[in-house]
Amino acid sequence: MTGPHFTGTTAVVTGIGACLPDRVLDNEDVIAAGDLRTTDEWIRTRTGIVHRRRVATGQSTGDLATAAGLAAVESDGGPPPDLLILATSTPDHPLPGTAPRIAHRLGLGPVPAFDLAAVCAGFPYALATATALLRGGLCRAPLVVAADTYSTIVDPTDRDTAALFGDGAAAVLLRPGPADAPGAIVAVDLGTDGAGDRLITVPGGGSRHPRWDRADPAEPYFRMRGREVYAHAVRRMVESSRTVLDRADWPAGSVRAFIGHQANQRILDAVAQRLGIDPKHCHGNIRELGNTAAASIPLVLADPVTQQALEPGLRCLLTAFGGGLAWGSVALNWPAAVPRRLPAVPELGQTPLSSPDLARSHTWTASTGG
Repeated sequence: MTGPHFTGTTAVVTGIGACLPDRVLDNEDVIAAGDLRTTDEWIRTRTGIVHRRRVATGQSTGDLATAAGLAAVESDGGPPPDLLILATSTPDHPLPGTAPRIAHRLGLGPVPAFDLAAVCAGFPYALATATALLRGGLCRAPLVVAADTYSTIVDPTDRDTAALFGDGAAAVLLRPGPADAPGAIVAVDLGTDGAGDRLITVPGGGSRHPRWDRADPAEPYFRMRGREVYAHAVRRMVESSRTVLDRADWPAGSVRAFIGHQANQRILDAVAQRLGIDPKHCHGNIRELGNTAAASIPLVLADPVTQQALEPGLRCLLTAFGGGLAWGSVALNWPAAVPRRLPAVPELGQTPLSSPDLARSHTWTASTGG
């Protein structure tokens, strides 16, 4: 699917929130935990990763996502969301979706809430979906949350993947506004290639290979064919980025913030180089957080270092690639929102959104928009 250059009213990022687990693991910790035949130097030079966060026992994707969503709402400071989209490939349960429980924990009432599965491209897909629903009049304040806990599906003994992933969540709240406003979604591009679906996969646990019907204990774990993925990721992110820049009528040299999915520093460098984007305009957090899957791009949006380096309204390019194969890019005016970060907690209980002045009942229709 492709998307237009938005004119007139579009979705504008007015709130940004994040949540990271407390537990920090360095490369030596990961190597020791899985008895991996590798070194700290190899991981650093091949991936750019030094540290990553991991959830505690009993802590879930939904816990991180709830805290990140609340942080985004507090960052915005306005009326509560009237729709919630969760981008994740590590839901709390195979079913039901995790998003309705998050909406309940936030005290949002019976708003529409659903999970979106586009793996590491989930955030651009969710942004595009929320923007389309807002522009169509079906909502006025969608909350987009991206959260993943890959530590729950990665094989700790797999040298190819064990060191790559970290856990985390981040969220943005969107409201209608002009396309030239800080935080405005200016253009999007989305695409897939299902012929490559086995390059990034969790083979077991679905209807194709139910868990109880598989003898191989490796089936429930995440698997990735790294060398093949590298070539696909660079090509697809470059092509998608060029498409979305053309739609926005932005020369690559005008981009002042390039934020790619934080999968591998060499991939990020290759994409930026091919697009002709100056390294000083490239922003990321892969060194400290690793690959946080769908959450990686919004976690960079919420990063204090990135925030201090950029002024509202500057041109920002977001691009991601993940399993499916799926990819997506977004042209975004840098937001004016001040991010908030909340700690991960097992149960938020009574949140500020449940208070009498904010709690309300939602009837979601095309005519009312929530």
